[in-house]
Amino acid sequence: MISLTIKEIAVAVGALNDTSKWSDEKITSVEFDTRKLVKGSLFVPLLGNNDGHEFILKAIENGAVVSLWSKSLAKLPIEVEDVFPVIQVKDTLQALQDLAKFYLAKIHPKVVGITGSNGKTTTKDMTDAVLSSQYRVHKTQGNFNNHIGLPITILEMPEDTEVIILEMGMNHAGEIKVLSELAEPDVAVITMIGESHIEFFGSRAGIADAKMEISLGLKENGVLIYPGEEILLQERVGNLADKQLKTFGIAETNDLYPLNINAQMNQTSFVTNDDPDLTIVLPVLGTYNVNNALAALSVGKVLGVPVEQSAPKLAQFQLTKNRTEWLDGVNGSSILNDAYNANPTAMKAVLDNFSTFETNGKRLAVLGEMLELGEQSSELHLSVKDSLNPSQIDKVILYGDQMSVLYEALKEKFDKENLFYFTGGKEPLIQFVKEQLEPGDYILLKSSLGTDLLSVVRALQA
Repeated sequence: MISLTIKEIAVAVGALNDTSKWSDEKITSVEFDTRKLVKGSLFVPLLGNNDGHEFILKAIENGAVVSLWSKSLAKLPIEVEDVFPVIQVKDTLQALQDLAKFYLAKIHPKVVGITGSNGKTTTKDMTDAVLSSQYRVHKTQGNFNNHIGLPITILEMPEDTEVIILEMGMNHAGEIKVLSELAEPDVAVITMIGESHIEFFGSRAGIADAKMEISLGLKENGVLIYPGEEILLQERVGNLADKQLKTFGIAETNDLYPLNINAQMNQTSFVTNDDPDLTIVLPVLGTYNVNNALAALSVGKVLGVPVEQSAPKLAQFQLTKNRTEWLDGVNGSSILNDAYNANPTAMKAVLDNFSTFETNGKRLAVLGEMLELGEQSSELHLSVKDSLNPSQIDKVILYGDQMSVLYEALKEKFDKENLFYFTGGKEPLIQFVKEQLEPGDYILLKSSLGTDLLSVVRALQA
């Protein structure tokens, strides 16, 4: 719970009106959604599909004790005038960000910023596990990782927070810059450079430029942690002469790397060059998650958390929902749900791991189209072909218009009774998959969130 006076808020946001009448009144939370307001809240009316200013009476009814306001005071409802405090500003979104910056400076925790084309949320959760072995930690919840969600995350930070972990997402150039300059990280992490949102950047090089924006807000002598084998980042970190650089990855040229990896259905274990006698166990599948763990461990090392102290926490960390989670499926099957997000790199990585799991039944892969790939969409969907081997995946079921090119290419590899393609409504897809599943079968579902294979996952759960 936070505690800020209206006087503090007015100063932080540059109030255009006199609020001294209510200076000493306090708020304990900040919210832009009237449905989430509680007693003691500051209401932030934002302009979007709806104009938040129109809901100020509902905000008051739901517990708001003060509101930001970017319109003329003459437009306040008559019920509000002189009896309810409003803080007039030029722009309520900018005021929200300014207030977050003020509160961050007031609490003064160490700040860890995390971005990347894939693995941001998992790395955030792992970093939380690592750092919570020594610090009081606050982190981004859900997908609150943009220009609105990040300041809200900051303003939800308890006053005793020692480290705050901020996930930073983007789909256009300049967005990470805004977040990084607001948060001013002590440590910044880039998990990987993939193809997510390539439609807006034209190339992976453009994506690398956008991810490097996280370094623009780094504090003086701050630390950038990045995958050392990514050439696109190697080419760009040379401009950070006043920053410390730490690398992680599989190669021995990195500052932190694994000496061996043992991947199983429900866990992955490895040892690192930092402590060859210590086996680190992750309660998640996938060798690709070792890289996420190495990034988290690197943050721990920078902030003085030894690996032997954080390893037990990593063994117990909880993944955010819908990311490579095993679920009980219909007809005695097991579902590997990874349908929250997808890009070609991530899809190939999870397929490569899924293909190795021992099962008494069949392995089925249900793959939905990947979005925001722009002019390279056909080429990038086609690139998944090499990770689909008929000797390892018994049936491939593709969904969505963009998957047509992969479907045509896989006809060369898979018999027609093992390769299927659906578009349109999902009910035929759901019914077909249910008919295919038998006891002991494993089924992977992977797609972009916008493709909505999560509804298929729900329908296939036991």
